[in-house]
Amino acid sequence: MAGNSGGPWGGSGNNGGGGNDGGRNTGGGRKPGNDGPNIPEIDDLVNKGREQLRVLMGGGGRGGANGSGGGGGGGNGPQLTRGTVGIGILALVALWLFASFYTVRPEERSVELFLGSYYKTGEPGLNFAPWPVVTREVLAVSTERTVDIGENAARRDPGLMLTGDENIVDIDFQIVWNIVDPQLFLFSLADPPQTIAAVSESAMREIISQSALAPILNRDRGAIADRLRDDIQSSLDSFESGVNIIRVNFDKADPPEPVIAAFRQVQDARQERDRVQNVADAYANRVVAEARGQSAQILEQAEGYRARVVNEAVGEASRFTSVLAEYLEAPDVTRKRIYLETLEGVLGDVDIIMMDESAAGSQGVVPYLPLNEMRRTPVAAGGNN
Repeated sequence: MAGNSGGPWGGSGNNGGGGNDGGRNTGGGRKPGNDGPNIPEIDDLVNKGREQLRVLMGGGGRGGANGSGGGGGGGNGPQLTRGTVGIGILALVALWLFASFYTVRPEERSVELFLGSYYKTGEPGLNFAPWPVVTREVLAVSTERTVDIGENAARRDPGLMLTGDENIVDIDFQIVWNIVDPQLFLFSLADPPQTIAAVSESAMREIISQSALAPILNRDRGAIADRLRDDIQSSLDSFESGVNIIRVNFDKADPPEPVIAAFRQVQDARQERDRVQNVADAYANRVVAEARGQSAQILEQAEGYRARVVNEAVGEASRFTSVLAEYLEAPDVTRKRIYLETLEGVLGDVDIIMMDESAAGSQGVVPYLPLNEMRRTPVAAGGNN
């Protein structure tokens, strides 16, 4: 239709005129086309989204088609208002408070640093450290930490050590520790586990070098563990490490693996030697005790014999002295008395046979009077009664 100067898209026609600039359509941002639906361009959509964002940020809408506003303030960027500034300040304050307040658990302690230097130690509960001027380090002080030395360690180095009797022993042990002073722990040690491991290994080597192999393998493990704990704690205290050694777990003390079979044979031989020596010592003790008993018995018998002989001699001398005194007083009576007593002593135990040579038939033995039987008969009769 030639009479429609605007065309179907609201333009000034398809043939020349002031509304067509070089063949480009400028009437409302729509392209001429067929009689289909009106499709907006991408630039139109972007402009609308930018307009809505400007309204949300507090800016005014566009006053004309060229995008210049009349009363709401010009410019294409978002406009800042007091509300948005307040919201931003509140958000910053909230973030600052969130970064400044922190919680310390009962098993933890915190170290607050003022511009990198120690400020104070935080106690359990809610603490305040104004960030970024004051920062903090939270440490678990009551947690038991471990350091393994020997084959159980992560480095897998065998714990071979030289004993005082020039033997080699393979030792595995574990150090259990915790933090007792967070300030010293944080500023004194660059690598606490490595420092504790080095100090522990050095102390153990010193103790082992002063001990023999047999006590280390058998009965002295507890004493070695106690001494090791004291030595490690003393060394760490000299470093002002802030570390507390809780205990030492002495896991293993064995000969090196290549010689363990020979070592067991040596141990068996030593045990057999000790057994034989104990049997010999028991036999020697028994024989020596019996000999000492017999010696004491012989000495006692000799002493008794000596005392008896001496007493008898003294008694005989005393009796002789008394008889001599009587003899000097009455020689005849004493002489006869001695004679009769001597005969009584001699003839008292002799069997007596009385013979009569003057009797008839002297060729034979006359009947004799059995004096011995006569003496024995009354004794026997008295015994029967």
